[in-house]
Amino acid sequence: MVPSGQVVEKEEPAEPGPDPEPDPELKSWRCLVFYLCFYGFMAQLRPGESFITPYLLSPDKNFTREQVTNEITPVLSYSYLAVLVPMFLLTDYLRYTPVLVLQSASFVAAWLLLLLGRSVLHMQLMELCYSVTMAARIAYSSYIFSLVRPARYQRMAGYSRSAALLGVFTSSVLGQLLVSAAGVPFSTLNLVSLGLLCCSLLLALFLRRPRRSLFFNRDAAARRGAAASELARMNPAAARGAWRDWTPARMLRELGATAHSPQLRLWSLWWVFNSAAYYLIVYYVHILWNVVHPTADSASVYNGGADAASTLLGAITSFSAGFVKIRWALWAKLVIAGVTAAQAALVFLMYSTSNIWLCYLAFVLFRGAYQFLVPIATFQIASSLSKELCALVFGVNTFLATVLKTIITLIVSDKRGLGLPVHSQFFIYFVYFLVLFGVYLLGALVVVLRHFRDGRRAPQPPALSPAEEKAMQPLATLEQSLQREAKA
Repeated sequence: MVPSGQVVEKEEPAEPGPDPEPDPELKSWRCLVFYLCFYGFMAQLRPGESFITPYLLSPDKNFTREQVTNEITPVLSYSYLAVLVPMFLLTDYLRYTPVLVLQSASFVAAWLLLLLGRSVLHMQLMELCYSVTMAARIAYSSYIFSLVRPARYQRMAGYSRSAALLGVFTSSVLGQLLVSAAGVPFSTLNLVSLGLLCCSLLLALFLRRPRRSLFFNRDAAARRGAAASELARMNPAAARGAWRDWTPARMLRELGATAHSPQLRLWSLWWVFNSAAYYLIVYYVHILWNVVHPTADSASVYNGGADAASTLLGAITSFSAGFVKIRWALWAKLVIAGVTAAQAALVFLMYSTSNIWLCYLAFVLFRGAYQFLVPIATFQIASSLSKELCALVFGVNTFLATVLKTIITLIVSDKRGLGLPVHSQFFIYFVYFLVLFGVYLLGALVVVLRHFRDGRRAPQPPALSPAEEKAMQPLATLEQSLQREAKA
């Protein structure tokens, strides 16, 4: 068969012509991907980040633990909620590169405020700048898709993520070595971080700006000859339509249509509820470590080592999750319940222990458990969606998780709410994970019991009468003889 639109010469075969010119946007993709991954690695080199809390509580800054817990840190959740949606839209509209430059500039501004600021307001502005860098991470993770063909998406995404994780690990190890082995004070460590961030800002200025993006710039890219988007490959009818017909309202309607999928609902709800508590624990665990192990000796603070170990374990568990092959429709809730129970136990250990090493270990295992489920949830959500709709689903999930995280922060952490000390907050998080475990376990039991009940009710083949069994015997004998001949 010949695909429509192609002409075949039957009388004289057409002579092979010259190879088609490669897409100019993809000619140097290897160099572009390497440069982007190098930028992603350099942008994570902030060796002072693991020691920000002890730096704020040190005589250099002289903030109280209550100020850090109930006035400074809560601003990160509020400001992240405020900038998340605008940053998501600007990333696509401005085609990634300006947002990456903004991210690097915000890192520099945050560390300048950290070093030079003296008041609570200065530290709150620092948290605002840091929230911009968090919201801009989507620019780095999605920029890679504008550089390569769709067939290379999975591999290139692995490269970019690996570069970022390697940067986080290197940064944590470097910071710990400088503090413990070289005796570098926290202020000098943050000066080193500022210098490295200035280097990453220079690298961001030379990033190539793509000609297309996922939502806003598809028509312009098509007019300039850019490669077709993945949606055009998967859904030609949608590609033939005008881009102005693809409105946010239509995308939300499609999102509502996909919400009927049980697996999509399950993993999206896990993403929202688990991520909210996970990031709250990540935000406040450094304050908890200072409570468990208050010390004026910076060389005995091993926050960087704990962050490095948790990053490494998270990378290992994320990688191993790709090899888990089970019937997710049947066992997903039970797996989530088991991981959530482990998280609840680890949070309780962090809350109850007075041994800093046990607290470090519990946090490392806690992050590893969360990172184990992230790639599974990503695959389960994305497997049945187009790239555009997948981006919208993850955006909505992240936004809802941020809203929930902000509400919990306002009630539990903020001085205008309960203003609880960090130890009491971790008990609240333990109860939170315990409730999630109960809900998932109940759902898992319902699914498993329903499965086995339906299996018992499945219709069995009707029993044969003696006469029918006798009539079937010659056929069985013939089949056995044929099988023996085939083996011979």
